[in-house]
Amino acid sequence: MPPLTTDRRTQERNGDVREYPVKASTIIYAGAMAALDATGHVVPFTTATGLVSLGRAESRLDNSGGIDGAVTGRFKAGIFRFDNSAAADQITSADIGADCYAVDDQTVAKTDGTGTRSVAGKVFDVDSVGVWVEFA
Repeated sequence: MPPLTTDRRTQERNGDVREYPVKASTIIYAGAMAALDATGHVVPFTTATGLVSLGRAESRLDNSGGIDGAVTGRFKAGIFRFDNSAAADQITSADIGADCYAVDDQTVAKTDGTGTRSVAGKVFDVDSVGVWVEFA
């Protein structure tokens, strides 16, 4: 393409809200941590490897009776508070800035569970209620 010779209206995306197709036979609850599986469909986070973090589900998505992609949902990046794991996997303020790992769709842990968990996001903060997770 030749260089511009006049003003151009360049499209923009904020990047904090994305839409993706939901996996077949899946329910994702509003507020849950969600991820893309190897097929490119959204699933609720579980203890599993190979999941790509999306962030928080913006609404309840019920594709329990549909095929892959029959339902599309919105997922938001940002900083959200989720439950903290316990015992040796409990996240503390010393972990701020480090990766945290999904245990399920509402809980994060300090470690990858000996190679059984995917990265959920970065620890942004920790308080008495839970862990503030940053999703990019």
